[in-house]
Order: sequence, then structure tokens, then C-alpha cells
Amino acid sequence: MRAVVVREFGGPEAVEVVEAEVPEPGAREVRIKVAAAPLNPVDVGLRAGAFGGAGKQVGLGWDVAGVVDAVGVAGAWAVGDRVVALDHGISGALGAQAEFVVVPVDAVAVAPRGVDEVHASTLPLNGLTALQGLDAMELGAGQTLLVTGAAGGVGAFVVQLAVQRGVSVTGLAREGDAEYVRGLGAEFAGAGDVEGEFDGVFDAAVLGEAALGWVRDGGVYMGVMPQGQPAGVRGIRTSAVEVAADGAQLAGLVKLMEEGVLTTRVAGTYGLEEAGEAHARFGRGGVGGRLVLVP
Repeated sequence: MRAVVVREFGGPEAVEVVEAEVPEPGAREVRIKVAAAPLNPVDVGLRAGAFGGAGKQVGLGWDVAGVVDAVGVAGAWAVGDRVVALDHGISGALGAQAEFVVVPVDAVAVAPRGVDEVHASTLPLNGLTALQGLDAMELGAGQTLLVTGAAGGVGAFVVQLAVQRGVSVTGLAREGDAEYVRGLGAEFAGAGDVEGEFDGVFDAAVLGEAALGWVRDGGVYMGVMPQGQPAGVRGIRTSAVEVAADGAQLAGLVKLMEEGVLTTRVAGTYGLEEAGEAHARFGRGGVGGRLVLVP
């Protein structure tokens, strides 16, 4: 099968498509025939060497939509099931950007009905990051939240989930995304336009210490770079979400997507052989949606 990997760090030219053996599922695993696998910032960071691992092949791709192709042991999943899943990790020789991927059974959820595979594939990583981060913040109805990077993959899910919980949300994003952010249910704030302090800041744009100035005394800051959160000041609780695969949580997100509570944007699709082009497009910025690889 074909798979997208990096074997040397660098720019988009470091991305390769190689031939690999089709992986076999273990006892508590399923194999998925991949229909769509998005490009994420973590893939870009891995390609550039941000997570180490020099001298070995590392597969790209964390989330996937497709069809169960084989099961290790008969159980909850059967061949032919349409599913989404999180393929968690940054050190495996193969990732989700391949023709087939093997994942643990408890990392899988039924794919959302009425949603095509390309859009469904954008849910697992960013949706779980948003959900798990918000849960840890423990904000309730009537409290206030500022989301930086509110038009991005994680930020947009944070906005929609928080609004559904009754939280009053302000989204910080580029002026060109104002209409989109308001459509998610948030007040819009452009650069330099944030007013007041908030019960919490979900820092999807990775502004770090600069974002602490918008958190009230005793509030909460949530980052998206594990162990990369700024030190707390003024009694502010700071942490960063380290996403975990959770099929039950993913199933809940799928339900919200089916109900229209969660929406997602796709800016373009690429074949596996075009993975380097997708990285180059991502690097130019201003994408306005997810880039998804389609085997």
C-alpha cells in the first residue's frame, strides 16, 4: 500500500509517499481502508523535526474516515462499518495518511450519517482536542470564554461546543473570518479589539503569555501545546490539553455533527502523491479550511 512518511526533516519536499506492507490488526484492533485523512499542524511540526525522531521513518496523519476492512477479534466492529477514528501518535512508521491504517477498537466511532468522508475525517483530532480541553476548563453556562484562532480547526470546534454549553463566547480571528466566526455563535474580535477580561481563554492560536492578559484573576487558561502552557499569574490556572483517543467521546461528537451543532470547513483535497503540495499550501497560510488527503 501507499503511505505518506518523512525520513528526513525539512520543508514540504521532505514528505514522501512509500510502498509499505498492509498492516494486520491485533486482538483489540481494527484495520480501516482510508477514505480521507486530513493534514494537521502536528504533521507539519513532525516533518520539520519539532518532535525529534531523526534517522527513522515516521508516518503522517492522525485522524481518519473510512470503512472497517479487517478486525483482530469479532466484537463491536464488523467489516464494512463506516467509521471515524483517531490514530494517536507521532512516532509510528505509518500513520493515517495511507491506504490502510490499524487503530485500537476503542479509538473508533461510527461515522456521522449524512456527512461525506472528507468532512467527517476532520472531526477526530480537533474535535477531541476541543472537547477534552473544554472539559478540563470546567466553564459553565453564563461564564465568558475567549477563543484565539477561533476560525481554525480546533478553535471553531471550541466555539461551537462552548456555545452549546451556554458559555458566552468571543472569537479572536482575522478580519476576513469575522462572518464565519459569528456564524459559529460567537462575538467576533479582530486583532487589537479584545475588550475586558474573561473567565477563561482557550488559546488555539498559541499566543501563550500574551493571552493571559485577557483572563480575569482566578480564571483559567487552556493551551494546545502539551506542557507548553505559560506559568500562571494572578491565581490563573494554566494547562494544555494533551489529546487522548476516546471512542465514546468521539461518538458524542459524531452525534453533534449529525445534529448540525458541529460544522467544519474543507478548503481542498489532495491525493496521497500530492501530500507535499498540501504541506506547501498549508505553509503559505490563509487556507480558510482543512486540507484533506484522499487515497
